[in-house]
Amino acid sequence: MNVLIKRILSSIILFLIAIFFIIKGSFYFIFFLSILFLFSYLEWSNLNKKKYFLKFLGIVFLLFSFYLTYLIREQYGLYFFLFILTICISTDVGGYIFGKILKGPKLTKISPNKTYTGVIGSFLLSLLSGLFFIKYTQINYINEISIKIFFAMILISLISQIGDLIISYFKRKAGLKDTGKILPGHGGLLDRIDGLIFVMPMIYILTFLI
Repeated sequence: MNVLIKRILSSIILFLIAIFFIIKGSFYFIFFLSILFLFSYLEWSNLNKKKYFLKFLGIVFLLFSFYLTYLIREQYGLYFFLFILTICISTDVGGYIFGKILKGPKLTKISPNKTYTGVIGSFLLSLLSGLFFIKYTQINYINEISIKIFFAMILISLISQIGDLIISYFKRKAGLKDTGKILPGHGGLLDRIDGLIFVMPMIYILTFLI
């Protein structure tokens, strides 16, 4: 219960801080992303202390991901960015709630806490949240619900979950439970944005191609 309370409180605080900088955009958002990048890379380096090539790949990928995150916010607008964020957050929350309450068979040894019911919960809550967001906000690039939008939400949730598993794999290889201790109840910053850092490049590339 104490861990749950810490998790909820730290989530609320992190969410409010993030929303402030996301809404402000421009220089404020760059500053926020720079802080996230710094902590993310420090945690990534801790996971790969003597693996210098992986450290190098990590810094290149994180720079690429955070840069595209900035471009998505600035080029496609606030509501589109919040739409993506809503689906990713709902994916995490859905997986956590369904996994804890319904439990069920384990998904993979890479992340022992992941279950098949959690995966289903991730997809369900992300879809419901995405549809709710579209209905009650104005997104320039989404005029109506369609098969393409439905598929896009599924894809965002899927990539977010895959990103979670990728970071979990490196945590397991390093013998660590969390990427850090900066967020009470969660662990490290990478533990919270592991899905987003993979989703943002995918979204930018898809929107660019489309």
